[in-house]
Amino acid sequence: MIRFDQVTKRFADGTEALKDVSLTIPTGKLTVIIGPSGCGKTTLMKMINHLEVPTSGDVLIDEQSIKDRDEVELRRSIGYVIQRIGLFPHMTIAKNAALVPTLKGWSAEKTKKRVSELMNITGLDPDTFLHRFPLELSGGQQQRVGVVRALAGDPNIVLMDEPFSALDPISREQLQDELRNLQQRIQKTIVFVTHDMDEALKIADHIIVLRAGEVEQVGTAYDLIHDPANDFVRNFIGQERINRQRTFGQRKISELSAYFTQAKISEQVVLIKSSEDVERAIALLEAPQTDVLAIYTDEEFVGYIDQTSLLKAVLAKEEGVSSYD
Repeated sequence: MIRFDQVTKRFADGTEALKDVSLTIPTGKLTVIIGPSGCGKTTLMKMINHLEVPTSGDVLIDEQSIKDRDEVELRRSIGYVIQRIGLFPHMTIAKNAALVPTLKGWSAEKTKKRVSELMNITGLDPDTFLHRFPLELSGGQQQRVGVVRALAGDPNIVLMDEPFSALDPISREQLQDELRNLQQRIQKTIVFVTHDMDEALKIADHIIVLRAGEVEQVGTAYDLIHDPANDFVRNFIGQERINRQRTFGQRKISELSAYFTQAKISEQVVLIKSSEDVERAIALLEAPQTDVLAIYTDEEFVGYIDQTSLLKAVLAKEEGVSSYD
């Protein structure tokens, strides 16, 4: 477990990159840090391996402060994958991938076995690629080697700083899929920085949304899509993306306001909160004693809706009518 305890980072020019951040990154999960440019996401990640030092507060791994750890030992115990990959061009793939195990004093046999295993897992045939040099590989292949190198020393924690952002869309999508499959097998604590919300929603077990150095929301992809904490999170995800991710029944009744009426068409009325989902509304309207729902917020009555109106909303969704959104 990685825990940030009231962490603030203030640079020499007075810029506060992080402001009193307290949060926990769960063990064995893939946690994505996302937010607008300059929000502090890379700074937050670099706190974990002490590449950035808090101005105040503390970062703890398994409840031990990283200030009490030897920096060299700490960094060798944490895998690190960056956007620029950082493979040494004069070294073969085998030597690049073996760097950390070699520094940790592993035997040649153990190192070779570990590297070969990881190469196979990431879709790179060891016999084909280990003797090659980085410039003989495509960008996607080089990034796979970067992942192998980060995992070769069997770290419990792996940091990934926008590792796929420079790749073409096809390679990027393939690597996202491979990372998810790899994580299901190895179950490391992976901290992944990205600016791409679609990528975050696709790969993450856990998402941290930052804005201007502060945490806006922490939760699963489901939490963000179905219960965004505030307007910033909702707008940052984007209503169109939220709509794509949810089924009709999972949407909130409040989203169907275009289909509300102020006229009560029956005496068989049941009250429902606008924050309830459409699936709940459908279930109530299927009951024989209910013809129409009276919709309320916490403060006021907002309208009625019946089965006919819900059917119109369904048809609008199927036909892509913009008034539905």
